[in-house]
Amino acid sequence: MLLLLLVSWLGARAQGPADSLATLPPKRELRGFWIASVENIDWPTTRGESAVQYRAEYRRLLDAGQRAGLNAVFMQIRPASDALYKSDLEPWSKWLTGQQGRAPAGDPDPLPYLISEAHKRGMEFHAWFNPYRASLDTVTRRFGALHPYRTHPEWFIWYGKTLLYNPGLPAVRAHITRVIMDVVKRYDIDAVHFDDYFYPYQEPKLVFHDEATFAQRPEQDIARLDDWRRNNVNILIRDLHDSIRTAKRWVKFGISPFGVWMNKSADPNGSDTRAGQPSYSALYADTRLWLQKGWIDYVVPQLYWSTNFRLVPYGTMLDWWTRNRYGRHLYIGHGTYRMLESTRSDTTWRNPRELPRQVRLNRSYDGDVSGSVFFSAKSLRENPLHTTDSLRLDLFRAPALVPTMPWLDATPPRPVAGFALTRAGRVATMSWQPGPPAADGDVAAYYVLYRFGPGEYPTPDDPRHIIALPRATAGRGATFIDTTAKEGLSYAYYLTAVDRLHNESRPVNLRTNGQLPTEIVMASMPGLATAPAVVPAAPEASNLKFPKLGALDPDAEAAGNKFKVKKKTKKRGFFGRLFGGGD
Repeated sequence: MLLLLLVSWLGARAQGPADSLATLPPKRELRGFWIASVENIDWPTTRGESAVQYRAEYRRLLDAGQRAGLNAVFMQIRPASDALYKSDLEPWSKWLTGQQGRAPAGDPDPLPYLISEAHKRGMEFHAWFNPYRASLDTVTRRFGALHPYRTHPEWFIWYGKTLLYNPGLPAVRAHITRVIMDVVKRYDIDAVHFDDYFYPYQEPKLVFHDEATFAQRPEQDIARLDDWRRNNVNILIRDLHDSIRTAKRWVKFGISPFGVWMNKSADPNGSDTRAGQPSYSALYADTRLWLQKGWIDYVVPQLYWSTNFRLVPYGTMLDWWTRNRYGRHLYIGHGTYRMLESTRSDTTWRNPRELPRQVRLNRSYDGDVSGSVFFSAKSLRENPLHTTDSLRLDLFRAPALVPTMPWLDATPPRPVAGFALTRAGRVATMSWQPGPPAADGDVAAYYVLYRFGPGEYPTPDDPRHIIALPRATAGRGATFIDTTAKEGLSYAYYLTAVDRLHNESRPVNLRTNGQLPTEIVMASMPGLATAPAVVPAAPEASNLKFPKLGALDPDAEAAGNKFKVKKKTKKRGFFGRLFGGGD
């Protein structure tokens, strides 16, 4: 009987950690927000601010996102054929400087700063372009000298009070591609991002007059107007995808379409909804085709409806998109701004549980939904109904790595070298050197440091044990100081290197003794000098495995520790001078 009880107890002890993994927050999940510059929605808040002012505003937005647990920013840098960066192709944006074409005072180019501040906070920078909107100003004499309307007025069509590019013209597609590729080549962006504006949303008594272009149908032979319009957009998406891949293989390409592709009543492949302007038929944006063809790396449908909205229920649309993502990443666009409105047509948004409910629904589609993006930054910062607090304290309480994209890169970087720790009391200082480039030439972009205490099972799948995501510095080592460990306890630290596309290396690990007043510990093996095998990973799957190891036993550390442990004397010797530490 005692033997049976012992076996049962050991089985429960072994099974416990595995069972708990089912309820863990995801280790990989994109969490982002849109920063809209058009009409000064989010940033900058006022036109013509000084560089000091708009930089401080931008940092505050990023800080708010970082506190909420976000790891990506979608920054609108081309709202209407203008630029929030130094361009020789289009004029400076009036939403930045107050007058289109006027350069910002004291700042030759804001974009490198915007990118670097995002990267400092561990956030991807997705450069957001509106491809076809040319102006919201009907007075053309206000256009900057570089606005293409001044040299090619034949490229444009007025639609009410909005000036739009004509997507049917090859010259227009070439110009848009040239503008975007200029940014791809000159700046350290992580992705090119489009919103939902392709052909214009239909308005009563307005007609988009592209009849003359359709009659000519340059380079095409398509009989139906709607098919021709969709093909015009398809060509832009396809060609831009190819251009980005040729220029920089690590730059992603993503689209954020209107949430409904087609209603099922009009197309059997559509969703069981009653949306007024589906993107396929109204905006001529065939996002589903782009996913099938692999022309985009991710899709962020704007599901700005609540779970109780009858015409387009959130859950119905979520399920449809999971079945139509075709192996590419699906992130969900959430309408957090709805909580700042009266929401008379969708009162569920007045419930503080609605946004957390949507995030939990996303996670219930494990492997199909890879994250969330919130519109917009202002609404997240203002913490409506304390929902940002819910993200920070609950759903996003543990850090998350951005999901990998194996079709772009499945080769992990090499492990770090020279991982060492010095401890004095509860303060542990770790240092390491970057490993050599991987087989594909990639080096570490950042690192993941895990910590496990007594009774905890080392596993890479539990993000609650991630204590830091230090950024890599080209050609230099890195240092991290852990001040949160409890004195007198033994800890295991695991360190991995992560490349630009978030592939994670094999870990290097060490353990502290915990009983000594001071100690120096060096990992038993530095990063290996040989190249790891290139194993294509399944989408959103992790190849990272920690060595099999039971729960840490504080009473067995001295006997079981295979790593180099030294007790420091009060006199600081060579290792003391090299690695630091207390007296």
